[in-house]
Amino acid sequence: MQPEFLPQEVSDEQLDLVFKALADRTRREQLKILYRGPASVTELASRFDMSLPAASKHLRVLEKAGLIERHKQGRISTCSFKPQKMLEIEHWLVTNQQFWRESLDNLADYFSEQKSKK
Repeated sequence: MQPEFLPQEVSDEQLDLVFKALADRTRREQLKILYRGPASVTELASRFDMSLPAASKHLRVLEKAGLIERHKQGRISTCSFKPQKMLEIEHWLVTNQQFWRESLDNLADYFSEQKSKK
C-alpha cells in the first residue's frame, strides 16, 4: 500500500470521469471556487446564472469523479475540494508525457538513421 501523499494508479474509468468533469467550463469554475475553500451548494449556485438543482447536478459530476466531497449538516450541503484526485491525474499526465516524448524521440532517431543510410 502506498502512502497517502503518493499518487495511486488511475484506471481508465477514473480518467474518463475526471476528464468528463473537467470538460465543462461551469464545473471548472466551481472547482476554482472550492480550491479557495469549502462552500455550500447554495453559495456555488448563486455565483452562476443557474438554478440550485442545475448547480447540484454539476457538483454530482465533480463528486463522482472524486474531485470534491460533500458534507451535509442539517439542510445545508457543503462541498470541498479533494486535491488527491488531481495529484493522481497530474502523475498520469506526467508519466504519459514522458512515454510519448521518449517514443517520439526514438521515432525521430530511427528516421535520422534511415536517412543517413541512403
